[in-house]
Amino acid sequence: MATCYTCFDGDNDIHYYRLMQAWHENENFNFTFVNAHDITQARDSSTEETIKRSLRIRLDSSDVLIVLVGDSTKNLFKFVRWEIEVAIEKNMPIIVVNLNKKRHMDSDLCPPILRNTLAIHIPFAHKIVDFAIKYWPSWHKAHQQNGKTGPFYYEQNVYTDLGI
Repeated sequence: MATCYTCFDGDNDIHYYRLMQAWHENENFNFTFVNAHDITQARDSSTEETIKRSLRIRLDSSDVLIVLVGDSTKNLFKFVRWEIEVAIEKNMPIIVVNLNKKRHMDSDLCPPILRNTLAIHIPFAHKIVDFAIKYWPSWHKAHQQNGKTGPFYYEQNVYTDLGI
């Protein structure tokens, strides 16, 4: 299972991240989430440089970047944009999760750095997030080998098959 690094607006969207943790812990949900945030601590009281050093360790130990996109995510440059930049440099598969539940790239809310980046854009729902964690890394690799870039999204049949 892929180790997932999740970046998000810690002030406004942390409850979505915690909900993902709860899905993983709840035996009634088929959701496997290997969380890179468990690898090291990054304390708010530390300097920006110290925090980024800890975040880099997490990113280096991760296979997938999950970006939770809320109302203000695109405006966060100090850490969220930096985390995305590092993931792009590392050529990590990126899963963009729209908290407003859109099934495609939301051009109003998506951080500009991700608009032309090879990434899958999905709604915030446990079945599709789990599906993307399992399958997007290999699809990302195949798309990349074929020279494809830009936003991707799943067709309706994927959601239908998942019962969404």
